[in-house]
Amino acid sequence: MAYEGGALDATIAAACGGDEALYRELRGAFLESAERQLDLLRRARCDGNWRIAAMRLKGLASSFHDEALLALADEATDTVPSEPTVLRRIGAHLKLLTLTI
Repeated sequence: MAYEGGALDATIAAACGGDEALYRELRGAFLESAERQLDLLRRARCDGNWRIAAMRLKGLASSFHDEALLALADEATDTVPSEPTVLRRIGAHLKLLTLTI
């Protein structure tokens, strides 16, 4: 999976106005929130909890213009709780974003 965080990085950079410390803080907050939703997806045992976590992840991805994460979260909304393929793909995407900080 290649890093495709251009829109994400541009969105955060625009919000920071060139403040590098703020950029790192916002990017870290985005990743922390996304990881939290992934954890909730991993622990979801019913359709309702799965869907709520997927929709929250989708909203987060949309707010920060992370198109790849948005597509993965959208895919999660259409799958059953604890679907391993989508969980692995979301985890891999977030790990890649973490490595590019």
